[in-house]
Amino acid sequence: MVRRLRRAERSRRKLLIHTLLTEAAKTPDHSGPLPPLDSAWELLARAEARAPRAVNRLLTNPYTGSWAGYTTRLIRNGIDGVSPLWMHLGHAHAIAAAAAIRAELDFETTIPAWHGNAMLPSLGMAGFPGSPTFSSVIVRGMNGRYSASDDRTTVRLPDAPDSDAPGWRGIRRVRSQVGAHRFSLWLDDLDPYRGLYEPVPPERLPGKDLADWQRLIDEACRLIAAHLPGLARIMPVGLASLVPKPQVLFRNPSASTGEAFGSAVIGLPADGASLAESLIHEFQHIVLGGLLHLVELYEPDPRERIYVSWRDDPRPLSGALQGVYAFFGVTAFWRALLQAERCPRRSGFEFAFWREQTWRTLRVLREDATLTAAGQRFLDDIAERLGPWQSEPVPKEAGELAAAAGLDHLAGWRARHLRPDPSVVAELAEAWLDGRQRPPVLRDTAELSPTPVPDGSWSHARTDLIRLSVGGAPPASDGRAPTVPGATAADSAYTAGDFLEAIEGYRQELATDPDRPNSLVGLGLSLSARGPHPAARALLHCPELVRAVHRLVRSAPRSPTVEQIAAWIGQLVPG
Repeated sequence: MVRRLRRAERSRRKLLIHTLLTEAAKTPDHSGPLPPLDSAWELLARAEARAPRAVNRLLTNPYTGSWAGYTTRLIRNGIDGVSPLWMHLGHAHAIAAAAAIRAELDFETTIPAWHGNAMLPSLGMAGFPGSPTFSSVIVRGMNGRYSASDDRTTVRLPDAPDSDAPGWRGIRRVRSQVGAHRFSLWLDDLDPYRGLYEPVPPERLPGKDLADWQRLIDEACRLIAAHLPGLARIMPVGLASLVPKPQVLFRNPSASTGEAFGSAVIGLPADGASLAESLIHEFQHIVLGGLLHLVELYEPDPRERIYVSWRDDPRPLSGALQGVYAFFGVTAFWRALLQAERCPRRSGFEFAFWREQTWRTLRVLREDATLTAAGQRFLDDIAERLGPWQSEPVPKEAGELAAAAGLDHLAGWRARHLRPDPSVVAELAEAWLDGRQRPPVLRDTAELSPTPVPDGSWSHARTDLIRLSVGGAPPASDGRAPTVPGATAADSAYTAGDFLEAIEGYRQELATDPDRPNSLVGLGLSLSARGPHPAARALLHCPELVRAVHRLVRSAPRSPTVEQIAAWIGQLVPG
């Protein structure tokens, strides 16, 4: 299927480029100092006649897709982007020149240069220091020799364009082979259209980082080939290029866009397993992005209304569905590692966590009225595999930690994104101030609609500490455990199992700031860990209501603590 999706993307881009160039021709002064756009199409046609694979290579280059999508939006909206419109349209000449070089043609054309950087997509970048912000250079090919020149400097392309030479930076490739499985990934830190939303300048990787990427890619490929061999066979077809970004400790930042089929933006991971997880995650996004160009799985609905554990904000159905498919792949990866007894504490926790969180969202999506028949079949197929995994055994500790981490995030999300009915809040506040021993009967809050505007911030420190405890982050270079950003003493006590100390710590935090979501939920988790407790039930299952009522009554002469309000409301919250 992935090969068919790639072929479909290639055809789609060819049509999109032709349409783009046709529409651009109607725009006055669209070429700026560059040749007419017709000449780019003609050079592409020459290259295709000589070497069809050369043009296919450019059409399947992920950033051809992101360039075409971005520039089409500029034309439709009648605006410039980060550069004048002629610079963006002129990238067609750079694509044609790169295709002509790959086809070994004799030719001459002019391409744009941004801050003195002239990009030849899929090959590399020629540098012309001191040039104006927006300029142009001439690219020539003769008898298999190629160069880029302005009025002062000529940069000659090396015979192996992925290597560096004076004035030239090649796009570097990392290769890895595990048995019969061959992986080849471009590390593209040059192409201006490698960004997710708009063009970005080059960010050359230092040599040490390049070596780290090679090592981690080797580790990740070995894991995928050993434990998910079926995926290892098809992943190289759909994931060809990485945009490397700096490391963010305790995070695996990664992203992709449907327009750049075949590419992912990924931060330098902590280890090979983290990279394997990110590669699988983004590969799933890429596949689904290609499928959505061919099949409508849902009707348009931009409302941000669905809870997902992998984001701190409510998501539209489109984003939630993308996440389900991506984390279905992540779940499969950790399941395979657990079955092979690889890092059992870590893989047990990650499998237990992601199978439950993905399944939770999948069940919600399967009931959504905006799904098409194709979308329903798509989710049913995932459920057929993911459903049985819910009952597979995991280590007791892993299951308990995963359940606590899931409850932690959901309660924090509720506190920040749900707004209880003001009449319910007022009724409860009045009952408290009247001295009633039990609150009025609570109304069902299941139908509350979330708001995308959060009421308070959120820290992932507790879950980061859990992952650290099960081996999810290697020690620092000095051998010490890395510091978890944002973790309080109470968070550390909770994850160490010292629940009494955690309770006292969260009480002190709430005495200073009774609205802090992490402290509210942390207190609920710590109380719950010591046994059934009404305050814990309220803080974990309706923290938004506890906080709203406390805000109304805390100015009373005998101001209650938020824990007292939670214990009072919790009398009516099921355990």
